Amino acid sequence: MPNFVADWISKSTRNIGRKVRRAFKKRGMQEYSLFDARGRRKYLVPVERKRFLKAALECRGRVATFCAVLTLTGARISEVLALTPERIDLGNCAINFETLKRRKRGLTRAVPVPDELMAYLEAVHRINDAQLDPKKSDKRLWTWSRATAWRRVVAVMKLAAIPSYVSQPKSLRHAFGVEAALEGVVITMIRDWLGHADMRTTMIYTTVIGPEARTLAERTWQQLTELF
Repeated sequence: MPNFVADWISKSTRNIGRKVRRAFKKRGMQEYSLFDARGRRKYLVPVERKRFLKAALECRGRVATFCAVLTLTGARISEVLALTPERIDLGNCAINFETLKRRKRGLTRAVPVPDELMAYLEAVHRINDAQLDPKKSDKRLWTWSRATAWRRVVAVMKLAAIPSYVSQPKSLRHAFGVEAALEGVVITMIRDWLGHADMRTTMIYTTVIGPEARTLAERTWQQLTELF
């Protein structure tokens, strides 16, 4: 009997823990925002995004290709680090990422990229040759640790004069989602490109102020700005 009671209490405690974690996760989803607790944005605006890519390309080599892929695909830093030559689809001009942070492993999403990025990857990493070599086709393009990759992205952010509060790799992912939303890309496509499991996460990127919202807002101040 004592063993039965102990097992029952243990099972009940585990279930309570699961419920608390699920509730916390659900609440976290609802509270997630593109702004931090101090009201500062977590994403790069288009002019900063362009400045970052320019600074990255000036660094040349593998730092440049890594930063370019982060910028133009919206992928997570770990997803980019996991890339191998065989995941670079030269024929479709796309990069096939394994989607992380999902319960099920082995999920692949294809993200289209510019021809110019493909040409740059070929020039630096010799993708064609690597795909034909069984010893190289499944080897990572960047052998850095996650910490090293993080430091190199932040260093490029500094070169590009990006504000410190937004100088982190995830800001590039957010910037990709925000700009796609501002350009009118279908929300389901943005979800697929970013690899979100929940559409509510993707919908966050539609909450930023775009050109249309600013045009409407101008109607509320057009009679007042002349006072300045």
